Amino acid sequence: MIRFERTTFIAAPLAEVFAFFATHENLARITPPAMRFRIIESPGAKLFEGARIRYSMRIAGLPVRWTTRITLWRENEAFADLQERGPYRYWLHTHTFRAVPGGVSMHDQVDYDLPLGPLGRFVAGRFVKRQLEAIFDYRAEVIQKQFS
Repeated sequence: MIRFERTTFIAAPLAEVFAFFATHENLARITPPAMRFRIIESPGAKLFEGARIRYSMRIAGLPVRWTTRITLWRENEAFADLQERGPYRYWLHTHTFRAVPGGVSMHDQVDYDLPLGPLGRFVAGRFVKRQLEAIFDYRAEVIQKQFS
């Protein structure tokens, strides 16, 4: 299993930040345009535990369909999405929000594994890590603009 982590400070009230992430349409706003992210099916206006989201995107130019399910939901505190169908052997993304002086500390933890076990990690491991870094860099930039 591989772990990717990122912490982002957001200068806004906790409830406002959490509400932004609880609205699944905002996922498209924080995803790099080159990925051509599109929601195919969603649970409605707001996420909740058990909700499923189906979407399509491009990874390295290849079309990918992805389905995730919200496996944890604690209002204004945390939520997690687990890949049910997608490009990874395993994917669990946990988002944690904590009020701090001047705003919110948002921590993302992605636990994932690539297909083909050690061979997949050897062949694609660095590419996936760089791609995640680029996605989360873009995301941080959009979030800072959103809440500035």
